[in-house]
Amino acid sequence: MIRPLTVKRSEVIIGSGVGEDCGAVQNEPGQVLVMSTDPITGTAIDIGHLAVDITANDLASAGAEPVGILLTVLLPPETTEAELKSIMTEVNASCERLDVSVIGGHTEVTDAVIRPVLSVTGVGKVKRDALITTSGAKPGMDLIATKWIGLEGTSIIAAEKKDELLQKFPADFVERAIGFNSMLSVVQDGLIAAGAGAAAMHDVTEGGIFGALWEMGAASDVGLSVDIEKIPIKQESVEICDYFDIDPYCLISSGSMLIAAENGLRVVDALENAGIHAAVIGRTDDSKQRVVHYDGQTRYLEPPEADEFHKVLG
Repeated sequence: MIRPLTVKRSEVIIGSGVGEDCGAVQNEPGQVLVMSTDPITGTAIDIGHLAVDITANDLASAGAEPVGILLTVLLPPETTEAELKSIMTEVNASCERLDVSVIGGHTEVTDAVIRPVLSVTGVGKVKRDALITTSGAKPGMDLIATKWIGLEGTSIIAAEKKDELLQKFPADFVERAIGFNSMLSVVQDGLIAAGAGAAAMHDVTEGGIFGALWEMGAASDVGLSVDIEKIPIKQESVEICDYFDIDPYCLISSGSMLIAAENGLRVVDALENAGIHAAVIGRTDDSKQRVVHYDGQTRYLEPPEADEFHKVLG
């Protein structure tokens, strides 16, 4: 049995917990440093972009402005200098787009990995009274999803299985799916939603939207009811998931933010005014049950398991 973590200093405002994307430490009166860490292991395609975006997304889920990252790069022995240069070019491009500094890190060649692994620790800042957690949802709030679910998983699968998919789908269809990787940042989504009254936010990553819903409900100790037809999803995601017989609602979904707010339409309007698609997909309640309704049926959500994209990529 794994022993629980027992040390929590007074400066630690948010520690480890179910569904929480970040930790937070009091920096100075009224100012909080927010930190998050994530490895990228599922794909080598666009790994530099993914590493930066996913960590910045976690910081944004706390309402924090990303400031810098520490980057650990582990490379298998056969890696070429050109491959490392490509990874770092991607990292730099994403950092420039988000105005984030690489403030430290480590690069190592090791036979402990069979493909490149990037682990990123991000640091952000936010005013103490503007800090948002996954656990901030209360009964009677609207639930909002930004952009479309399944963007990351669809893009990864389309890139890794491009040749196979081209035997089934037109080339422009496959290229559009791969191009979803340009929409994976939710930094703007989070900052806009925080300013529009978000009470809780959670970056939709492994386990997909169903996993994120369960985690927000568990972290906030609330029930929730969601209409599956209101969850935004691209047709490319639907068809590629159908082809591989996987559930798009349990597919890794960086690019989408799950938000709880008292006035969901206000948050949606603020996002839409900034050119970010968003939709109210359900509400929280005091039932403690987390359910999704579809085709006259009810699905009770459970803790997320292995992401669906593992069924395709192994």
